[in-house]
Amino acid sequence: MQVKYLVLLILPFFWSCSDNDEVYQNIPLAFEVPSNFPPLVYDLANNPPTEKGFELGKKLFYDGRLSSDGLVSCGFCHIQQDAFTHHGHTVSHGVNNAVGTRNTPSIQNLAYQTSFMYDGATAHLDLQPIIPFTSAVEMNGNFSSAIAMMKADPEYQKLFKIAFTDGEINSENMLKALGQFMVMVTSSNSRFDKYRRKESGGTLTQQELDGYTVFNAKCASCHATDLFTDNSFRNNGLPVNPAVNDVGRYRVTELATDYYKFKVPSLRNIEKTAPYMHDGRLFTLEAVLEHYNSGVVASETLDPILNKKSKLGIPLTETEKSQIIAFLKTLTDNQYLTDKRFSEY
Repeated sequence: MQVKYLVLLILPFFWSCSDNDEVYQNIPLAFEVPSNFPPLVYDLANNPPTEKGFELGKKLFYDGRLSSDGLVSCGFCHIQQDAFTHHGHTVSHGVNNAVGTRNTPSIQNLAYQTSFMYDGATAHLDLQPIIPFTSAVEMNGNFSSAIAMMKADPEYQKLFKIAFTDGEINSENMLKALGQFMVMVTSSNSRFDKYRRKESGGTLTQQELDGYTVFNAKCASCHATDLFTDNSFRNNGLPVNPAVNDVGRYRVTELATDYYKFKVPSLRNIEKTAPYMHDGRLFTLEAVLEHYNSGVVASETLDPILNKKSKLGIPLTETEKSQIIAFLKTLTDNQYLTDKRFSEY
């Protein structure tokens, strides 16, 4: 894999555990920025990923004991084989079978994103876990209870001691560890990536190349760069569900111009992440493209791209739709979907 630059982090940390004087090494993890990716947004210097920090973050990510029912972990809704989404579920499910209002977004390449959640409720990756952790319909967690649980767990005691210079089991280090895990969960080795970097295995068929051409002409203004998102918030013309009336970005900014705007999702691994849209209302890629072709609804905050010359949507022929879908499937990254570094077991 061609690398634009390699972020080399500080020298290894060494810690001695007083119970047996065993010395443990906490090795920094190198973060590689692929040559076809835009620059990082996340400041690695403020929370440099390390071997034990990552291990601790992964343990936290998959630990159901952090939730009020002892069962729902981050990994409950973010399943690796489904690109860390809750495949097949229109909206997220939480403790005691509570049901949310939004579809579970994918965890991938978060270090390149400027904001998180469909409404951009936070702009810092290390703070993002607070939202699902404390949500009454997701994990319904409590920091005091979680910290007490971790302080009583010998494995957590050891990992916190090695992962952080102060060795403290507290909410700050807990969130930093989760941040390190999420930063390292990257997807950059799809067939499309190899095509872009001119690597072995990067051959696209003519139909896929035609789809890439159509995509660049009709989709790439929002799904920009090789991350396939411009990190913006847009109203894409979905009819409002009156039962929920999710106002999107407006809930955060309270600006009338942000009504019904949601974050543009990355299209990486989209073949694996159905159903689609912020509320999971569309179940196939064909349905998504048909929405843009014929289903866009006018409103005051509709993105101008979808209302040109008084014509709503993006006109797509059946051939163009099949070509785009063929191209989108080249964004599936099987290495990321099966990488044991990210898996629970």
